[in-house]
Amino acid sequence: MKAILQRVKHAEVTVEGETVGAIAQGFLILLGVEQGDDEKEAEVLADKIAGLRIFTDENDKMNLSLADVGGEVLVISNFTLCADCSHGRRPNFIAAARPETAQPLYEFFCQRMSGNGVKRVECGVFGADMQVSLLNDGPVTIDINSKDLKR
Repeated sequence: MKAILQRVKHAEVTVEGETVGAIAQGFLILLGVEQGDDEKEAEVLADKIAGLRIFTDENDKMNLSLADVGGEVLVISNFTLCADCSHGRRPNFIAAARPETAQPLYEFFCQRMSGNGVKRVECGVFGADMQVSLLNDGPVTIDINSKDLKR
């Protein structure tokens, strides 16, 4: 499972012109589910993200977590994170999990984020054409792969 995490001042996702999720300060998470991922991958990744200390403290050091700042989370499903661009000019998405596997894992990840003390978790619409707007804070952008995390 892959995630691109952006620290934001605010973020919003719309589908067909309608806002379906919006947050204030917190994380915008683009989440890609790969073949072979399971609930353990989602747990490990959600737990890691919830505990990351990447908000600044009074000394302007990255030392605070989502819980410390009362941060919120917006999670967007994004199969294109699983792209393989190693050959040719058109990426292939063979590594992406099929929707019938990816959607339940995406939903499980969102629930796990809620269970980690995040005060508010908003989600996009799985499989929809979404427009995402955000104000990146820093900018702080982190790429995390669950396969690289210690269990």
